[in-house]
Amino acid sequence: MRPSKHGTREQTAARLLRSAERKSYDPTVDIDWDAPLVPDAYGMTPEWCSLYGTELWESMPERRRIALTNHEAASISSTGIWFEMILMQMILRDVYWQDFASEHVQFGLTEIGDECRHSTMFARAAQRMGIPSYKPNRVIMWLGSFFKSTSTGSLAYGGTLFAEEILDMMQRDFRRDPRVQPLTRRVSEIHVTEESRHIRFAREETIRKAATLGRVQRWYAQLLMGLTAYQIITNLVSPEAYRAVGLDPREARRAAAANPHYASMVHEGCAKTVEFLDSVGLIGGPSTVLLRRAHIL
Repeated sequence: MRPSKHGTREQTAARLLRSAERKSYDPTVDIDWDAPLVPDAYGMTPEWCSLYGTELWESMPERRRIALTNHEAASISSTGIWFEMILMQMILRDVYWQDFASEHVQFGLTEIGDECRHSTMFARAAQRMGIPSYKPNRVIMWLGSFFKSTSTGSLAYGGTLFAEEILDMMQRDFRRDPRVQPLTRRVSEIHVTEESRHIRFAREETIRKAATLGRVQRWYAQLLMGLTAYQIITNLVSPEAYRAVGLDPREARRAAAANPHYASMVHEGCAKTVEFLDSVGLIGGPSTVLLRRAHIL
């Protein structure tokens, strides 16, 4: 088995399994779901709100800003659930033919267990805050279905990094921001802790699998990577989240798309992912147009 600079696949899996043994959570008991919500707390760090700094944001009273961050946080979490469902299916397909007794397969199954709990945690947090599920539209859902059914290797693992790492960066801010709802901070703390293992697993698998790509395969992976990243980033905030707080969805989306502050936050949130994927040859070609439109590049 070809080693990466961090060791063989089995060594990586063994290390991550030990990490999971030391620090894992069960959100059903590790979160106080009966704790009262803080009425004047933001749903997430306001600087991550898509409208922060715009004229629309400045015109909104504080209670409306708080409501918008609640709905945007729930929308982002719903996007997380959507992509975690995609990721779980891709991992199962990846380990299906491998040795079930291997530590690589054991960690893959461990990650699936983590992601099941994360998805339930996100859904329950939105429910606790009285916010509906903001699923992507049907076209995006069908594209996601195609992606999870056809993507393998570096594309499967590399593509998940855009969803995992920007959410990870957001939640690192949420968990330490005293302005943010305690429930959001606790959810973020649990997710960041466990997701760090998943990111390491995805990065090392991407390194191994990208090294085997031929020229045409690499071009296809770059194209699909760009499309995947574009859809993830541009669908973090559902138009219905704007409607829920009394904003015109079209006006709000235009304001968000033209918001330089939000663009810089997205760019910063994706910077490490882009640097890593570029280092293994998965950024380039026509997909860069989409990445620039999404403010990733």
